[in-house]
Amino acid sequence: MPLTDSWLKANHGKAVDRIQTRSDLNGLGVRISKKGKLTFYVRYRMNGQQNQSRIDLGSYPLKSLKQARAEAEEIRRLVEDGKDPKLAREMERLAQAEAPTVKELFDEWHEKYCVKHKSNAHLIKRSFEIHLFPEIGHLPADQLELRHWMEQFERVQVGTPAIAERLVINSKQMLKWGVRRQRVPENVIAHVGTRTDLHIKKNIGKRVLDRDELGLVWEVLEHSRMTRKNAIFVMLCLAFGCRTGELRLSDKVHWDLDKGVWTVPPENHKTGKVTGLPIVRPIIEPVKELVKEAMQLSASPTEGPLFNNRDSEERISRSSLLPLPYNIMQWLRRHRKVEMAHWSMHDLRRTVRTNLSDLTAPHIAEKMLGHTMPGQWRVYDHYDYLAEQEEAYQAWWGRLQQVVAAGQAASSEAS
Repeated sequence: MPLTDSWLKANHGKAVDRIQTRSDLNGLGVRISKKGKLTFYVRYRMNGQQNQSRIDLGSYPLKSLKQARAEAEEIRRLVEDGKDPKLAREMERLAQAEAPTVKELFDEWHEKYCVKHKSNAHLIKRSFEIHLFPEIGHLPADQLELRHWMEQFERVQVGTPAIAERLVINSKQMLKWGVRRQRVPENVIAHVGTRTDLHIKKNIGKRVLDRDELGLVWEVLEHSRMTRKNAIFVMLCLAFGCRTGELRLSDKVHWDLDKGVWTVPPENHKTGKVTGLPIVRPIIEPVKELVKEAMQLSASPTEGPLFNNRDSEERISRSSLLPLPYNIMQWLRRHRKVEMAHWSMHDLRRTVRTNLSDLTAPHIAEKMLGHTMPGQWRVYDHYDYLAEQEEAYQAWWGRLQQVVAAGQAASSEAS
């Protein structure tokens, strides 16, 4: 007779004089110890072998009859597929033992992929350390469901939507990386969208400094107590319209003053990781003088980074650049009684690009900023447009000097 719940309940804990067994269906049975412990087991025969094998499933009532029958059915399926259930269970046990926590998976991904391919790897790690590890870092990555991840993303989104967006993007990449290496079975957040699911709207920067503001900024760079090295850094950002990272990561060997060319290696700019190509920009004469001065102010005039920290040969840090706009605005507030609308270093890049629109052709302006060309243009056109860039840089520098001169004249009249 098949096993029943009532029989199991009646015989659980009931002592017997010898070990007994009772059969059910599909090879399932229960073994009764002398002390009345009931243990489910399955007997099966692999590939026509004479002797049967046995695998224990667990004891009643921790495992119900329904669960035991389901496992017996699964074992029968494995046998029919020619797979040894004992080996399958051992592999599952090993997989569970090796399953990484969220933090362990992140550490693997960060070391083997993130550090090599992402310029902001340290910022990504810091975001996970602050916002995710305290809550789910210790949990098995393969057991977290979509709802667990969403709870974390939504919590962070309330106060810092930009950080939440970063966490979503990088968590998806981490799990995708883990799936391909069989560290986790699936990417449960693969289809999570920051706009559709978290309603995060990306703000598109619109701040462009007008000519009066440019004149004021240049006045601060020339006449304030800002360190000359920092002032030159801002001046070069304004002269080239480059990304701050491109300038910060540049070494003196990247500046060929004899040929008048600044080469930004692929690893030092945003699009280089995709294109594998450097950015090549001409250095016009007045800008060349600023570069020479920066070299003289460096720890070593001939080697190492163009911009290093004060009293150190180490490259200037990203964080040390962030206060520069604030310091400029503070100086203007104190010494010129001017309340300038907030702007960032990246807004200088947008300002340069906006001014280039009536000074040169669009594709030249895009080349100067280090943007990739659209579509097939990017595939077939590998000309550097150095002569055209130089002409545009000369025109832009001329406009800057006009702005500076106008600002000085206005200042003289006011005094």
